[in-house]
Amino acid sequence: MSRPVHTTPASFIDLAHVSVMRGEEIVLHDLALHIPTGQCVAILGPNGCGKSTLVQTLTRELYPLVAPGMQVRVFGRERWDVTELRRRLGIVPSAPPPRDALTVPALDVVVAGFFSAARLWPNLRPTTAMREEAHATMEQLGVAALADRELGAMSAGQQKRVMIARALCSSGDGSGVRVLVLDEPSNTLDLRAQHELRETLQRLATDGVGLVLVTHHTHDITTAFQRVLLMNTGRIVADGAPAQFLTSEELSRLYGLPLHVQQRDGLYFAL
Repeated sequence: MSRPVHTTPASFIDLAHVSVMRGEEIVLHDLALHIPTGQCVAILGPNGCGKSTLVQTLTRELYPLVAPGMQVRVFGRERWDVTELRRRLGIVPSAPPPRDALTVPALDVVVAGFFSAARLWPNLRPTTAMREEAHATMEQLGVAALADRELGAMSAGQQKRVMIARALCSSGDGSGVRVLVLDEPSNTLDLRAQHELRETLQRLATDGVGLVLVTHHTHDITTAFQRVLLMNTGRIVADGAPAQFLTSEELSRLYGLPLHVQQRDGLYFAL
């Protein structure tokens, strides 16, 4: 039987007049945002600015207030079965791997991604093709040698690359993952692991994976990122090329303190 043919929509995200509440407070205010499929975008801003809420809106974990002209389209569609969307969208959360995954060999953790599960429970029956794809993805990310090692026995950097491999595994329906969303992936990583993460994201972008990166750290934003969004008080206050907005003047205004930005080897360092 031939596999279904999927066309790639021109847009990953189209938002218009999007406001989102948490509890009794509006934390996103009338946002408009367009992200083409395959584009690499970094989202930067202080704590509480709305970065994570925006990501949860993109991934349909949160829903906006109903308002005139409000629109949320993901891959060109307004309505999604969330399970189906998860098969088209790789999500790497900021939280550490779930406890259920820590005693599981890394390859099984990656294979479990096909089922949106933390581990391979007895009722889940992966195919040989799934295992082969999972191993190939781990090899792409430089962690194939860790396939038989339990996740809990790894460094934070190794765990992060395994979880990225898990997010990248497709559903097997021919569509594959087109976009990877990473929420503060360099938190808890040491300097070496941060460097390895940057190299991983650079390779993925070269391979055509779209990236949406939420970060506190300007040096996470490599040359793979064509665009940066600066957020504050639930609003997008700047949107454009990193060279335009990752400057001493713009970041000092964003964070409300004097900052000096240096650029070295294609990375931005705010001091």
